[in-house]
Amino acid sequence: MRLGSIIVFIAFCSLTAYYIYEPIPEEIEERWKLMLTNSFFKTLSHLADFSELLGLKDYMGVMYIITLAENVVPVSDKHVKVTEERFDGVELVLYQPQQRAGDTDLRRAVIYLHGGGWCLGSSRMSPYDLLARKLVTDLNAVVLSVEYRLAPAHPFPVAFEDVYRVVKHFLRKSVLAQYSVDPECIAISGDSAGGNLAAAVSQQLQKEPGQQVRLKAQALIYPVLQALDLNTPSYQQNQDMPILPRTLMVRFWSQYFTSDKALFRAMMTNTHNSPESSNLLKFVNWSTLLPEAYHGKYNYTAPAVAQSQPDGKTLSFADPRASPLLVPDAALRSLPKAYILTCEYDVLRDDGIMYVTRLRAAGVDVTHEHYDGGFHGALMFTQWPADFLIARRMTENYVRWIKENL
Repeated sequence: MRLGSIIVFIAFCSLTAYYIYEPIPEEIEERWKLMLTNSFFKTLSHLADFSELLGLKDYMGVMYIITLAENVVPVSDKHVKVTEERFDGVELVLYQPQQRAGDTDLRRAVIYLHGGGWCLGSSRMSPYDLLARKLVTDLNAVVLSVEYRLAPAHPFPVAFEDVYRVVKHFLRKSVLAQYSVDPECIAISGDSAGGNLAAAVSQQLQKEPGQQVRLKAQALIYPVLQALDLNTPSYQQNQDMPILPRTLMVRFWSQYFTSDKALFRAMMTNTHNSPESSNLLKFVNWSTLLPEAYHGKYNYTAPAVAQSQPDGKTLSFADPRASPLLVPDAALRSLPKAYILTCEYDVLRDDGIMYVTRLRAAGVDVTHEHYDGGFHGALMFTQWPADFLIARRMTENYVRWIKENL
């Protein structure tokens, strides 16, 4: 009986170790902590797949547990005044420095857009709440954390339109005066899908001929910027990396546009381009836009072009509001200075680096910060038990850049 118990125990430990362990490059710090953290995400993903298979709840509905688990009620403290507002009908959390007697100086402002693949995430999640408070206290800034609506219930372009309405409302001179914001010191920023929205809004705002107040800076943290080629070297190299494997990123992309699984299957095989979108592939040709060091062992092959025309929703991935990397060079020249953070072990690495290349070629002032041991989502892991040293370094460097450039 004792021998049987020992065998069962050893088998259980072996299976647990097999489930948790995964090969992680040595360049990544705190690898075991990342393995354990990722085992939670992996388990939830498996449960989400199983739930969808049984028809109980769709995949993103189950994955939304991550958002709910991190949600907090944003409250004021002695340094930061926090209120929940609506700008042009869109929810947001507004963070301001507590007013001091005799303080009449104008402040910086940061419009922040959370990540989560357009399907998950919230401005009310604890990591975003902490980041907003740090921006307020370190920069004496007003921070708008936008609660844009999520796919698949609200597919593209709803998230973009929500954010754009907030930005347009906030940049009115009367609104800036209400919050004591300097019109010359406003930045837009976001991580992952939030970086996508920040880049797209920055581009769209340049097209507004009557726009009097302009953004001074854009800070994009491991942004997702194009949906035409989902087989870049970073997508291939990092297809099984923790936190954001290729399958999940492709699922986010497809769900952003439609719940039709046909698009997901086409995107997984990189055969989703139409003759219309194929004309834009030159803007994401990594063989010319990526420095040689990032090519690795991979050779460029142009994505296949499907002859049958997809429906209007699936064509959205060729819309620059969804894929900011697809705008022509002329549309980049007037953009504000940029900070772009990329991570080596991230499927989205090449999106960010290609944007750096194109922005610099267009004459835009770009600071590119690349983390050789970085992984997707790292900036948000600042709290026990999933607190990573790299997250603190990223945060300090990011806040320092905004302080020096805004």
